[in-house]
Amino acid sequence: MAERSTKPYLIRAIHEWCSDSGLTPYISVKVDARTRVPAEHVKNGEIVLNVGADATHRLTIGNELIQFAARFNGVSRECSIPIEAVAGIFAKENGQGLIFPREPAQETAAGSAIPESTPPASPTNGGKPKLQVIK
Repeated sequence: MAERSTKPYLIRAIHEWCSDSGLTPYISVKVDARTRVPAEHVKNGEIVLNVGADATHRLTIGNELIQFAARFNGVSRECSIPIEAVAGIFAKENGQGLIFPREPAQETAAGSAIPESTPPASPTNGGKPKLQVIK
């Protein structure tokens, strides 16, 4: 049996920690052909999403996908994000969370490979993010 990835478990743990601490969990996502998010909000092949209870409906963080409905400019949209597309999860208020190493051969929705040197999005909270890289 293949070893399971720790990534979905870590995403769920940081999400729970944010919720229990009264913080807002955000995920940074490298958009690829399998990622279903509003394309008009994707910038440079990336989107940062609020995945807190107040922003999502029917949130499921599974071992393969994160799925939820959310409002974008007042319109409800269904989102589906492969776990491997998640670049990081962090608290909006203080930047604490985790960033993940780049998964090989990720592609953008346009089909071109994302360069290995492209760093994941960091929170813009006015301070330095307190993120840890998990290897």
